[in-house]
Amino acid sequence: MTDLRPTVVLATTGSIAAYKAPFVARRLLEKGCRVIPIMTKGALEFLGRATMSGLTGEIVHTDAFGPSSSGELHVELGASADVVAIVPATADFLARLASGRADDLLTATCLSARGPLVIAPAMHPRMWSHPATRRNVQTILADGRARFIGPVNGAVASGDVGEGRMAEPDAIADAILAALTPRDLLGKHLVVSAGPTVEDLDPVRFLGNRSTGKMGFAIAARAAARGATVTLIAGPVTLSTPAGVTRVDVRSALEMQRALDEALGDRLDAADALIMSAAVADYRPKSTSGVKLKRNTDDLTLELSPNPDLLATIGARRTGNSPVLVGFAVETTDEAGLVLAARKKLEKKKVDLVVANQAKDSFGKEDNLALLVTATDVYRPGALPKSELADHILTRVAKLLDR
Repeated sequence: MTDLRPTVVLATTGSIAAYKAPFVARRLLEKGCRVIPIMTKGALEFLGRATMSGLTGEIVHTDAFGPSSSGELHVELGASADVVAIVPATADFLARLASGRADDLLTATCLSARGPLVIAPAMHPRMWSHPATRRNVQTILADGRARFIGPVNGAVASGDVGEGRMAEPDAIADAILAALTPRDLLGKHLVVSAGPTVEDLDPVRFLGNRSTGKMGFAIAARAAARGATVTLIAGPVTLSTPAGVTRVDVRSALEMQRALDEALGDRLDAADALIMSAAVADYRPKSTSGVKLKRNTDDLTLELSPNPDLLATIGARRTGNSPVLVGFAVETTDEAGLVLAARKKLEKKKVDLVVANQAKDSFGKEDNLALLVTATDVYRPGALPKSELADHILTRVAKLLDR
């Protein structure tokens, strides 16, 4: 069975900071990566092979002539790796990489790698500041395939303090994860709606729903990470604005409609895609009281007026394939009914993709179990954290943008 997880070849060289490599591996595994360990002979002096093998569930590779299906282990590892990370990287490794050496498994894998290199140096501050090391770093950077994380200023093994301490494991893992993120939405403007809308009855009460906005905020965050300019139109939620995202706060369905009109432009040409994940109220009170409605013993009848169908209105205005339109369908039916409802929404609202899920699997949860439905296909990514589901949605948006 093909392993669809992003693959990181995590290489460890002979530094006392090698003991931090398992923490990086653990964080990558938690984020859904496959981690394949390489350890140099020097690394084995500081860190046990069994530690990395037990942690990752993979063979620890140390020898260029180790087992491989083709007899070229370095080529196989380089081809399978989405990122090769060297944690820690010694001064000797930097010198050997800069000179193009390929006389051990790690350097040969680096030369064979199809993806980027992430390098986390660790050495004494005088070694890091030495002109030879500085030349080697510049040579590696000039090749255009590597990015450095650290070193940082701090205490090193000798007790001396200076720039040479390896960056912390979480920062290194974040750099590796950033290197795994495609920039396939660079130059695109995505509008994302999120959260509920609420419709006021009086200054105290309102009609609302259980949407938390977490799915829409995750989509906005991942879209920004993938290079997009993102406008996030958010109903009343308590979530923080994702980095690099422009946020517009609204309350009611009509306020959201006005914000969408402004973000998309009169001709719908101000954005490349709209991902409508907000749970927009279908109805609003026919009238809103300016004062609190007092309780009494009589039955209360509310007259409701339908809100405009925001996505259907935009779908009807669209000519051609732009902007890409993504809708959401939350139902309380079984999977067959869910697909049927999604297909009806595709046709009625003239959208390109519908993310369909059951209310019990989405509202208020950190994970989401959804189907991605088009006119011809149903994709089942399974139960995923919302940030990972967001990437599945955005990958399909990116393909639609390439039409």
